[in-house]
Amino acid sequence: TDAVALVEEIQKGEPLITASCKEHVIHLVQRLQEKLGEKEDHKFYLFKVLRAHILPLTNVAFNKSGSRFITGSYDRTCKVWDTASGLELRTLEGHRNVVYAIAFNNPYGDKIATGSFDKTCRLWSTETGKCYHTFRGHSAEIVCLAFNPQSTLVATGSMDTTAKIWDIEKGEEVVTLRGHSGEIIVLSFNTTGDRIITGSFDHTVAVWDVGTGRMLHTLIGHRGEISSAQFNWDCSLIVTGSMDKTCMLWNVVTGTHIATLTGHSDEILDVCFDYAGQRIATASADGSASIYNAETKKCIAKLEGHGGEISKICFNPKGDRILTASSNKTARLWDAATGHCLQTLEGHTDEIFSCAFNYKGDRIITGSKDNTCRIWH
Repeated sequence: TDAVALVEEIQKGEPLITASCKEHVIHLVQRLQEKLGEKEDHKFYLFKVLRAHILPLTNVAFNKSGSRFITGSYDRTCKVWDTASGLELRTLEGHRNVVYAIAFNNPYGDKIATGSFDKTCRLWSTETGKCYHTFRGHSAEIVCLAFNPQSTLVATGSMDTTAKIWDIEKGEEVVTLRGHSGEIIVLSFNTTGDRIITGSFDHTVAVWDVGTGRMLHTLIGHRGEISSAQFNWDCSLIVTGSMDKTCMLWNVVTGTHIATLTGHSDEILDVCFDYAGQRIATASADGSASIYNAETKKCIAKLEGHGGEISKICFNPKGDRILTASSNKTARLWDAATGHCLQTLEGHTDEIFSCAFNYKGDRIITGSKDNTCRIWH
């Protein structure tokens, strides 16, 4: 793209870009182009094995920079770790049951939310480990949660078929999202924070207005439980994955079905967009993953080689690498354009259920049923 022409185009519709800052914006776009153009052949090596908890892990997550990560566990705690040293910084104690869902309020990373089988969600300070609030109100286990991008709200999804949105400052419930007839297993805010989607065992995904708690659309079409749902970056599309072996694309504004992405022979366990919303990746219990072009809906590549079900899939922020976690005890790194396997991360002795990149894409964490977490540099 011609950077000058692009900035002139943006300028037409964006009053914030005045003549005085035009040169600076052109410079930023050119720097971004350089960054995206850099060829990287980063090989990952095992940096540290963390015997994180006395009972199995449930989840792992990075803060945005990747300087810290957190682990949740059946031992009722969440632990905060320093990525550079592999040292445990603190243990967040207080839940009376499994800590199942965990998240940082990225991009800030100064708060952590934990959702538990004890039906509560807790909000913690990353720095001190102090518990700011305990959110009570769900009548069954909390299994998913998310911060809005502005870090003013946290949403929780529960086995009680509802989702709740909580105010971080006040420590109060803002609204309850009622309408599903089955457990809510996944939820996700859009980039602007004005919409949230919930995916349920009732085979549907609901789109809600965050401000009012009103249900705007029900996405009906899947014939199995929803396993995953996500907005693309510009909030125009939703991708959903289901136990019915398909992945579906939906229009956010109208709530209509756009396309069904097929090709897997077993349940789809995870789906995601790359950051630019150009590609969609699916992970399946059939042991393969697929990459689709979001515009043409065509399958670009099939990622084969794991030999065990793939439970997690994610792009690095740059969008040129894909990471998969499998029950065959390995994680794999793939080229997002060609689908070639670049590296197999070996060493775990049981299935890997979670994996994540830091924002720079030069750190990976994997969490396994072998009770360890591994840091890869």
